[in-house]
Amino acid sequence: MSKHMKRLTAPRSWKVTRKTSHWIVKPSPGPHPIEEALPLAIIIRDMLHHCDTYQEARQIIGGRNILADGRIVTDPKFPLGLMDVLSIPKTKEHFRILKDRRGKIVLQRIDADEAKWKLVRIENKKVIPGGRVQLNLHDGRNLLLDKNEYKTGDVLKIELPGQKILGSFPEAVGSLAMLTGGNHVGELATIAGFEEKKNPMPNLVKFKEGFYTIRPYVFTIGVTVPEIKLPQVEVDK
Repeated sequence: MSKHMKRLTAPRSWKVTRKTSHWIVKPSPGPHPIEEALPLAIIIRDMLHHCDTYQEARQIIGGRNILADGRIVTDPKFPLGLMDVLSIPKTKEHFRILKDRRGKIVLQRIDADEAKWKLVRIENKKVIPGGRVQLNLHDGRNLLLDKNEYKTGDVLKIELPGQKILGSFPEAVGSLAMLTGGNHVGELATIAGFEEKKNPMPNLVKFKEGFYTIRPYVFTIGVTVPEIKLPQVEVDK
C-alpha cells in the first residue's frame, strides 16, 4: 500500500483545495477509515491556518501543543474522525469533528467544558472470560463493564481523557439521530422504527421525517434535543 496520497484524489469528505499542490498528507492507520478521518497536520495547516507548510505543522504538533481526546498527540499524520475532540491549549481553542450537510468533515467550535467529553457509538460487544462485557466503540476504544446494560448501536457519553461513562442515548424509537452518510448526511431525524434484513444487507432504520437509511449511518445524539453543537447549514449563493 502506498505511503503517499495525491491531493487531487483525496477523499471527497476532505474539505481541502484540490489543485494547489501535487501531494497531500496521508493519515496513519487508525480507528477511523481513511474516508472518515483527517490527518492532524491537514487540520492545523489547511483548515485552521495556524501555519503555511507541512514542516511548520510538524513543529507545532511535535512541540506537544495539540490534544486529541484530552491526550497529547505528536504524530502529524494522526487521524481524527467523527466525534473526536481537538484542543489547542495555547490558543484556548476546542473543536469537535463532525460532518456537514454535504458530507464534508468539519470542525465544530466548542467551549472548554464540552471538550471534556465525547460521544461514542457501540459497534459490537462480547462477553470475555470472567463474565465481564467488552464494548467495542466506533473510535477504536474498548470499555469493560460488569453489567450488560447497553446494546449495540447505543451511544455513550464518556469523560476525556478517561473513559468514565457520563450518560447514554439508546438507539430506540423516539431518539434523535444524526446521519453520518447517505443522501441525508449531516441531517437530524427522529427514529420511528427498524427493519431487520434476513440477508447480508444492512438493517434499515425508518424516521418520522419519511425516509429510511442503513443502520451504520445512524448516530444517536439525544432523546429530544441534541447533546452536541451542530455545524451551521451553509447556504449556496
